Amino acid sequence: MTAKSMEKPPVWFWIVSIVALLWNLMGVLAYLQQAFMTEEALAALSEPERLLLETRPAWATAAFALAVWGGLLGCVALLLRKKWARPVLIISLIGILVQMIHSFFISKNLEVYGPGEISMPILIILIGVGLVFFARIATRKLWLG
Repeated sequence: MTAKSMEKPPVWFWIVSIVALLWNLMGVLAYLQQAFMTEEALAALSEPERLLLETRPAWATAAFALAVWGGLLGCVALLLRKKWARPVLIISLIGILVQMIHSFFISKNLEVYGPGEISMPILIILIGVGLVFFARIATRKLWLG
């Protein structure tokens, strides 16, 4: 598909894409903060929080990385109007789901943080699903090529 056959996206496409990029940048910052946590910052956590981080398996950390970096790349692809945004966002969503399976069913996150902390993971899942559908719509409407 050539650039001439692509349709011009509406303003709301750009707004959603920019907000999604900013959302995913916050995820990347959260990942980097956790990945490069100093010994002092780790020691400042409560004992249960510190144990959660220290005992997290590598595959859960890899899923976190896949989720945030895939989301960032997918949103950049949206802004560049590339249709490979959707497969990258699907990979990011898989990373989100794997990470949340660990958080909800394997680790003791709910015990440590309480049931009130479940809202953010649910929001992350919903936004991940929403971005995949957004990319699908943008591809169907020929906004991505």
